[in-house]
Amino acid sequence: MGDRWWEDAVIYQVYLRSFADGNGDGYGDIPGLRSRLGYLRSLGVDAVWVSPWYPSPMRDGGYDVADYQDIDPLFGSLEDAAALFEDAHRIGLRVLIDVVPNHTSDQHPWFLAALSSAEGAPARERYYFRDGRGPDGSLPPNDWPSAFGGPAWSRTTRPDGSPGQWYLHLFAPEQPDLNWGCGEVQHDFEKVMRFWYDLGADGCRVDAVPAMGKDSTLPDAGIAASDVFSPSGWPETPLWDGESVHGVLRSWRAVAASYSPEKFLVGEVIVNGPARLARYLRDDELHSVLGFELSRAPWSAEAFRACIGPTLDGPWPGRARPTWFLSSHDEVRAVTRYAQARAQAQAQAQAQAQAQARDRRPGGTGQAQLAAGTARARAALLVMLALPGAACIYQGEELGLWQVEDLPLELLEDPIVARTGDPSKGRDGCRVPVPWAGGAPPFAFTPGPSSWLPQPRSWADLTVDHQQRSAGSTLRLVTRALELRRETAGLLTDRFEWREPGDGALAFERGAGFSCVANFDGGPLDLPPGTDVVLASGPLAGDGRLPAGTAAWLTVSVPLRGRRPGS
Repeated sequence: MGDRWWEDAVIYQVYLRSFADGNGDGYGDIPGLRSRLGYLRSLGVDAVWVSPWYPSPMRDGGYDVADYQDIDPLFGSLEDAAALFEDAHRIGLRVLIDVVPNHTSDQHPWFLAALSSAEGAPARERYYFRDGRGPDGSLPPNDWPSAFGGPAWSRTTRPDGSPGQWYLHLFAPEQPDLNWGCGEVQHDFEKVMRFWYDLGADGCRVDAVPAMGKDSTLPDAGIAASDVFSPSGWPETPLWDGESVHGVLRSWRAVAASYSPEKFLVGEVIVNGPARLARYLRDDELHSVLGFELSRAPWSAEAFRACIGPTLDGPWPGRARPTWFLSSHDEVRAVTRYAQARAQAQAQAQAQAQAQARDRRPGGTGQAQLAAGTARARAALLVMLALPGAACIYQGEELGLWQVEDLPLELLEDPIVARTGDPSKGRDGCRVPVPWAGGAPPFAFTPGPSSWLPQPRSWADLTVDHQQRSAGSTLRLVTRALELRRETAGLLTDRFEWREPGDGALAFERGAGFSCVANFDGGPLDLPPGTDVVLASGPLAGDGRLPAGTAAWLTVSVPLRGRRPGS
C-alpha cells in the first residue's frame, strides 16, 4: 500500500464497549479487542478505527470526553492502549483513534474551571458562555438548536443560587462546545494529537468536524425549534461549516505530516453538497472524509447511482476522495434499513397488515423482511467494496447483524431518546455487542454472565464461529471479497466506467476485465456471454441469471451489456 495506505484501505470500525470483553464485566474493552486482532487480520481489513476510549461519564457513549490523554478504566489503561498499537502493528494492522474536538464532557477540568470562574474570566473563553436575552436573561442567547433535540443552550447557576450565564452545546447539555477561536484550545489539541501519535496511533477519525466552524458573533440562524437538525440541508448557517474550521484542520495536517510515515486524518463531515465537502479535502487539510451518501441511499439502482456518480466525479482536490461506508455506530444497520424499505414498499402495494403482524418478532422488523434486508445488505457490500477508494466496515456488518429494535426502554442510553422522548430515534440498537460463539447470549462476547446490552437469541446462527464454519455465510462472503479486492488487478486501479444493464440494475467496470453488477428490483438478469462469476452475494437462478437483491463480481471478455428476457 505504501505511505498513502489509506487511499484504497478497508477500515474496520470498532465500537469498543460492544466488540469484545476481556475482563468479564459485560463491557467491551482494550484487552478484549487485543484478543480479537487475529480475527480482524484474517478478515482482511487494513486498519481498525476505535471509538472514544477516554475517561468519560458516558452520557453519550464516550463522546463526552473528560480527559483526552488517558483511558477510561472501563476500557483499560494507557499501557493497554500502547500494547494494542504494538500488537496491531506486529500483524500488519493500523489503528485509528476517535478524536472529539467540538465539545468536552461537562466533567472535563476545563469546563469545571470555567463554571467555578467569574463571568467574563479567561477560563470561560475555552467555551461559549453568554448572557441570556430578555429583561431577566431568561431566554437563550440565540435560536440555535441541538442535534439531540431542544435548544442548544443550557443556563448555569451562580454560587448564590441565582440564574447565571448560558453555555452552548450543539449536542447534549453534558457536552459543552469548545470555542475554537481560543488559542489555548488550539494549542492543547495539537498536544493531544502528538500524545497519541507518539504512543503509536496511525491517525485519527475526527468527530463532527464542521461543528467547529461557528460564527463567533453567535447570530440567530433562523432555525425554528421544530425544525430537524440537518446540516446537509443548510447551504449556509452560523452554527456549522464556517470558514474558521479550515485553519484548525491545516494545523492538524501539519502535525500529521511531521511524522514519518504521515499520520492519517479522516473526518466526519456532513455539509451541503460536494463543493462544500471538497474544501475539507484540500491538500493541507483532511486526507479523507466519511461519505454519508451511500449509507443513506434508499434501495434502488437509481439512488445508488445518484450518490456514487457525484462522489466519484466530485470536485476533489488532488488524490483525495471520500471513504465509503454503509453502516456505523450512528446509523440504522443496513440489514434493517433495507428490510424496512421492503416492508414499506409491501405496505404501500398491498393491504397485508394482519399477515405482516404475524410475521413480526416482538418490537422488531419481520423475519421475512430481515431475510430480504440481509440479501440486499450483502449485495450492497459487494457494490461498495468494488468501488474505487477506501471503504469502512462497521463491526458486525460482516456478520449480517440487524438493528435490535426491542431493547428494554430502561436500558437505552442514547441521549437522543432522553431529549426527544422517542425510543425509535435512539442509536443503541446498532451498538448491541458482537456475537462470537455459542448457542445463547452472551455468545462469548464476555466471560461474564451477560453483556451491557442484551443480544437477541436469534443471533445464534450469526456468530463468528458459526459463520466461519458455514458455506455461504455473510462472514465468508466478506472475507472472500476482501481477499479478491487485494488480488484483482481491476480493483487496484482508479478506472471506473458505468455500464447499462437494464432497468432496476446497476453495473460498472473497473478495468482489467473486472465488472460489478447488481440487480436491485427487476426480474432475473441475464449475464453477458463470456462472463465468469468470481463472487456473488447470493445464489444465481437455476438458469444462471442474477436474481433481484443480488450482486456479482465478474470477469468478462466482452463489454458488460446486461439484458432482460425479451429485450
